[in-house]
Amino acid sequence: MQNNNSINKARALYYNLFANFFVASKESENYFELVSLVSTLKENPIDKSSGEALENISLLLDPTSNITLLQEFDDLFHSPMSKKIRQTASYYDEGVESGKKRVEMIQFIAKTKIRRDEKSYFEYEDSIGFIFSALAFLSNEIAQGQKEYENTVHCIFESILNEFIDDLAKDIYEHENALIYKELMIVLHSFLEFERLYLDVSIHIRKAKFRKVPPSEKVLSEDEIKRRAKNKALRESNSEEEDEAKDIAYDVEVDI
Repeated sequence: MQNNNSINKARALYYNLFANFFVASKESENYFELVSLVSTLKENPIDKSSGEALENISLLLDPTSNITLLQEFDDLFHSPMSKKIRQTASYYDEGVESGKKRVEMIQFIAKTKIRRDEKSYFEYEDSIGFIFSALAFLSNEIAQGQKEYENTVHCIFESILNEFIDDLAKDIYEHENALIYKELMIVLHSFLEFERLYLDVSIHIRKAKFRKVPPSEKVLSEDEIKRRAKNKALRESNSEEEDEAKDIAYDVEVDI
């Protein structure tokens, strides 16, 4: 029991870490808490790669100001000058910002004490920042003995977060302006591996989207290949006959 409580407290810390990176705050107090959390987690990382990434994040974060972090956040998620990364599960699921995944998330949250403060938080319930914040709160509640939230956490992770987080992480990691967040994705990758093992959830394999196939890529049937070859031969034969006819006509004209 004590071991599970320790694990849930650690899970809550990591979820809180990610939440603070995805819920932009101009409050200096919140930023300094984030810097402190990074320093704490890098002392006992999940694995070597996440430990190195946390160390890099610690070096990249300005210890006196949150301006650098907020600028990178805007460059990734709000800048019109580069590819804007979408942050909702609905977008990755349907290509819309408010879809089925938001409805699912609202239904899960309705079973808890969590509510979105619409006056201060303007993102949807299925936005990555809100999801991480909810999971941080619920994991901490579980560590405090509120076992009734275990199923809710499992459902949110499996049905919402797990289905799009790898695609989102890939978009962030490959973004031209990602520096701090690129290191954060390494930490997230290690945490997701642990979380999937702990919750017994398999990695989500997204189905390929339909797309129009250019003619050059279409696979032709054997009958279609034969039909096209026959038509080509017929065209070439007709072309040769026409050339011969032209030659005869030319000869006739010369003779006349």
